[in-house]
Amino acid sequence: MIVRERSFPDISEFLRYLATHDEVENGLPSLKNLSAELGVSVASLREQLEVARALGLVEVKPRLGTKRKEYSFAPAVRQSLGYALALNNEHFRKYSELRNHVEAAFWNEAVEKLTAEDKSELRTLIARAFEKLGGSPIRVPHEEHRSLHLLIYSRLENPFVTGILEAYWDAYESVGLNVFTGGYEYLQEVWQYHRKMVDAICEGNFEEGYRALIAHTDLLYHRP
Repeated sequence: MIVRERSFPDISEFLRYLATHDEVENGLPSLKNLSAELGVSVASLREQLEVARALGLVEVKPRLGTKRKEYSFAPAVRQSLGYALALNNEHFRKYSELRNHVEAAFWNEAVEKLTAEDKSELRTLIARAFEKLGGSPIRVPHEEHRSLHLLIYSRLENPFVTGILEAYWDAYESVGLNVFTGGYEYLQEVWQYHRKMVDAICEGNFEEGYRALIAHTDLLYHRP
């Protein structure tokens, strides 16, 4: 029998330690202790720790030390996407295309996993959105928009899909689309499609919901 040694990706000493060691009750060892164990200078480990913080992998609190966080893909995507938008806002359109393809690809798997409580919350979000649209003054239901899309895909247990979608909504806000109305008629049409999506999900007609999702995506490309 051939025994293969486990190979490690090209990551820093700190990240490799983080991924391969169980965390004790009081958190990770101090940088001084890690330096002695790993044979890496404290200064180098401090830099690696800052990278881990930026990636959302650890949190550092005074008197509590360093704690490992549950893995999330979103912080890494958020950092890179934020930089891309700083270079050129046109990157948002390209990232939107990625997000739309991800939602379409995972639609059936996502909606099949939704619970009765999830479906009830989706209906609540629809009602709140139309309440805002019918109010005086009219309010843009952005919170409901973000929550509705993320809730639909929340049961996938796939941190990479979730990370891509969460980062999209952060970018959506950073480029100002959360306050962009495009006109009352446009908002009404968008939310009519959302209502069709939710009605189809609650009725178990996932193919009809998928068609509403795609039509709603096409509408977004032509927003005024």
